[in-house]
Amino acid sequence: MIDATDCKKGAKLLYRGEPHVVVEYQHMKPGKGAAFVRLKLRNLISRSMFEQTFRTEEKFEDPGLDYRTMQYLYHDGDKYVFMDQESYEEVAIEPELLEEVKDYLKEQLEYLMLYWNNRLLAVTPPMHLALKVVDTPPGVRGDTAQGSGTKPATLETGLVIQVPLFVNIDDTIKVDTRDGKYIERILK
Repeated sequence: MIDATDCKKGAKLLYRGEPHVVVEYQHMKPGKGAAFVRLKLRNLISRSMFEQTFRTEEKFEDPGLDYRTMQYLYHDGDKYVFMDQESYEEVAIEPELLEEVKDYLKEQLEYLMLYWNNRLLAVTPPMHLALKVVDTPPGVRGDTAQGSGTKPATLETGLVIQVPLFVNIDDTIKVDTRDGKYIERILK
């Protein structure tokens, strides 16, 4: 059981029979009356968000989430095929479930899959990915590594991000998958 006061940001709990994640947490102690906890929750199945107020002594069940490491193998028409790293079973996943991470799918990399009652809820890519630049306009003569300008670059997965002016086609760069931002150029 999880106490309402222990529901910090990122905590996962079972509420109304479905798994939820805490997006925001506020412990309120008004001058008059009992303290309470206001949580902003996101339903992990429907993705809907809402705020709810709870008494501090309220308890929630653990949702019993299952994390599995799977390797992305290939894209087959309308499905994406992953392999479970423990059972070596291949799983075909619908594109709708990968909408948030499709720009970070790279063959042979491992992804963390979140399951609840054998139902896939979320896919988490590695925190940082090394991706090749396939298209970007050329930098202007005189641009240096210390330059403050940026330009758009299309990466091998189709993701378009802003990169410094010194990045060229065929360069490999490190990208933060949490916010989709350029980190650094990887030298060969």
